[in-house]
Amino acid sequence: MAIRHIALFSWNSEATPERIAEIEGALSRLPGLIPALRGYTFGPDLGISEGNSDFAVVADVDDADGFVAYRDHPDHQAALGLIKPLLAGRSAVQFVLPEAD
Repeated sequence: MAIRHIALFSWNSEATPERIAEIEGALSRLPGLIPALRGYTFGPDLGISEGNSDFAVVADVDDADGFVAYRDHPDHQAALGLIKPLLAGRSAVQFVLPEAD
């Protein structure tokens, strides 16, 4: 039962390009540090549609235990420490991925 986690962020006025680059650097290291991650991607919104969030993170794990391992991992928590001060809003969802044929 593979799980996909999606987190969407809206930035506040303190979110400079330099601070976002620092966040992207921290996020880019996570796949090499957290064994539970099976897939991991992130990036800024392209600005194609109005009303979107500013940034998204997508993480795939094997199961609920894998998600908890990712969520609670110290390196993920450190990345969240960079993200949280810049948040104007956040939403997230976890759902089961369909099994491959």
